[in-house]
Amino acid sequence: MTRKTLRIATRQSNLALVQTRWVAARLREHVPDLEVEEVHIVTKGDQVTDRPLYQIGGKGLFVSSVEGAVARGEADIAVHSLKDVPGDVELAEGLDLLCFPEREAPHDVLVTRDGTELMGLEAGGKIGTTSLRRTAQLKAQRPDLAFGTLRGNVETRLGKLDEGQFVAIVLAEAGMKRLGYLEGRHVQVLPPETCLPAVGQGTLGIEGRVDDEELKALLKKIECPRTRLITEAERAYLKRLQGSCRVPIAGHGQLFEDDGRLRMRGLVGSIDGERLLSSSSDLRLEGRDEAARIEEARKLGVEVADALIAQGARELMREAEATLARREKMN
Repeated sequence: MTRKTLRIATRQSNLALVQTRWVAARLREHVPDLEVEEVHIVTKGDQVTDRPLYQIGGKGLFVSSVEGAVARGEADIAVHSLKDVPGDVELAEGLDLLCFPEREAPHDVLVTRDGTELMGLEAGGKIGTTSLRRTAQLKAQRPDLAFGTLRGNVETRLGKLDEGQFVAIVLAEAGMKRLGYLEGRHVQVLPPETCLPAVGQGTLGIEGRVDDEELKALLKKIECPRTRLITEAERAYLKRLQGSCRVPIAGHGQLFEDDGRLRMRGLVGSIDGERLLSSSSDLRLEGRDEAARIEEARKLGVEVADALIAQGARELMREAEATLARREKMN
């Protein structure tokens, strides 16, 4: 029996609603008469926009409230930007990430008013971002730039750029693309060599009850096996590092269809960007079924994390946590 109704828990930001409606549209391609109800959730992360996320509980703030609606039975699924789902926190009991649709572009973009690219920005220019990962990597290349807190939805952030509060801001390419904001803007896509993406960036994670077989059958219609393999490697990497948003951590997987090779790259940095540890590894996936290939992907993620740990990543992470704690005490 095919499910005919679906309640989706979502934040109320424009991007969250666009993503939720994209999922609904993909599902209706397979079940045209599917009735979808949006369950709108306001999170603490949406309410408190004058402080970096790491000061008010981290990216998990966006996830926990939306997840709660599913746990309480008020919604059937939650649609998350996967980069907001912490790697060091377990999901609510009985829930899991049941589906990863096809991934959107995973890169970061530098947005300016006049088209100036990263290396051409004037010394002392202020860059808007609250991401420790982005700041550390960009500081490593441009230590002469200043970095300032940038919170709020995508529209608010672009507005602060337009007002001249920043000479440039850094956003996720996926969000800009989903909202249709790439056109008409001066955008420089930052390659992984310049700014390695966050784990799960560009990917939507659909969370639901693991014992709901009818739901899983519905979501399987929009599952992307390629995205699943990449994501499993990235999240295994993050879990092994025990990483949080209070540490500059990046992780990026790529699957090469021509030879079945999966590449995983990882990075852990200091808050000031003066130390960046990096590691990468490739694996040709040889599993005969999906479960075996997923297990191989996870092992690759763990391997890259272990290589960083051997370089001193855990010590660097503790130093980053201590640096933030000192900053918070001073403020």
